[in-house]
Amino acid sequence: MVNAPLPILPLQILFLNLVTDVFPALALSVGEGNPDIMKKPPRDPKEPIISRKSWKETFQHGATMTIAVLGALILATRWLHLPENKAVTVSFLTLALSQLWHVFNMREGTHFINNEIVRNPFIWIALLLCIGLVVMACTIPVLSEVLKITNPGFKGWLLVIGMSLVPLIAGQVLSSIKT
Repeated sequence: MVNAPLPILPLQILFLNLVTDVFPALALSVGEGNPDIMKKPPRDPKEPIISRKSWKETFQHGATMTIAVLGALILATRWLHLPENKAVTVSFLTLALSQLWHVFNMREGTHFINNEIVRNPFIWIALLLCIGLVVMACTIPVLSEVLKITNPGFKGWLLVIGMSLVPLIAGQVLSSIKT
């Protein structure tokens, strides 16, 4: 893929930083949290703030998102034969949605269906808000022109949804293996 397009453009990155990072993070911060947190002993001050396990998990989640986004771009161009602007839109949307679904990988050792994140109503509000903003970016002409995105079409949206779920599924599999 020597002449491959950039999977995400600079303004798209800024948009994602503002939309898909902020609202879910705020929603997580107002969640109920672990009721047993105060029963745990304090962290050893000599211990690093970010543990080796956390670095490993961060790398794994980042790698699966990268694979999903680049895979979506390749499939959009080679399998669906989408033009460059639609293929880049597919990778942009794949990253946007995979970042939103990633909030469900932030649980610790509890069941996927019934946990503090799923029960947090602010998570659902944040997800709906973010999805609405992403869809608006695709449909409002001024936003879509600035962000250089376009409607990827039905097959493009199917690809986006499928590929954006890859990091969520991988995160859940890795989490179930560890517990």
